[in-house]
Amino acid sequence: MRKKVILICSECLARNYTTTKRVEDKTTRLELNKYCPHCGKYTVHKESK
Repeated sequence: MRKKVILICSECLARNYTTTKRVEDKTTRLELNKYCPHCGKYTVHKESK
């Protein structure tokens, strides 16, 4: 089973991406290095609450 999550840019706080993660991984938040079209560069994107 997978859960839908939204990724937020750590610099401009724009909600840019959606992805899925396993339901068993509730203890850690997902962090990925993705391109932010609002900032125009690669930044860390974190899972929102």
